[in-house]
Amino acid sequence: MVGLIGKKLGMTQIFGEEGRVIPVTVIKAGPCVVVQKKTEEKDGYSALQLGFEEIKEKKVTKPLLGHFRKHGVKPQRILREFRWENLDEVKEGDVIKVDILEGYKYVDVEGISKGKGFQGVVKRWGFGGGPASHGTKQWHRRPGAIGAHSWPGRVWKGKKMPGRTGGERVTVKNLEIVEIRKDSNLLLVKGAVPGHNGSYVIIKNPKK
Repeated sequence: MVGLIGKKLGMTQIFGEEGRVIPVTVIKAGPCVVVQKKTEEKDGYSALQLGFEEIKEKKVTKPLLGHFRKHGVKPQRILREFRWENLDEVKEGDVIKVDILEGYKYVDVEGISKGKGFQGVVKRWGFGGGPASHGTKQWHRRPGAIGAHSWPGRVWKGKKMPGRTGGERVTVKNLEIVEIRKDSNLLLVKGAVPGHNGSYVIIKNPKK
């Protein structure tokens, strides 16, 4: 497994074979610096800690600043760990770019979905709502009955009801890699990925 930290720039469309329109999400994938190597002997597991987007020292806490200085890298805005293939070929301070995904056809993209606040059941779950006519009053978007009979005398756990919508960690799997632009570290994947424009995403589990 390999992976990258990226930033969602937005969606657009490109033209493929025979003029076919392909909707794509543009992700700035890397460059990511290797901050730390986790090993079985020292940490109990093997992984790479990658950093994304260099920032000023005054913007990080002192413990985190000491962590960066210990490994000889500049402070990074985002830190994430990845299980890695061929861990011995990578050392701390190396820069991982988008070209590491060359040869792969699909990736999983993980991000925080757009927050939509407190929503009713129609928007949150796609309920049909109540009748719109025949004397119906103030019932157009209500959920209807939510409980059972005298037993169990309560609402079942997991019942679809109004509540906070979005703002959750979501992974979209098997997104097709449409194009890799190495000169600008851009990754174009077919379809949508979670989050608003400018949000950070994790690119992982590439498949050939």
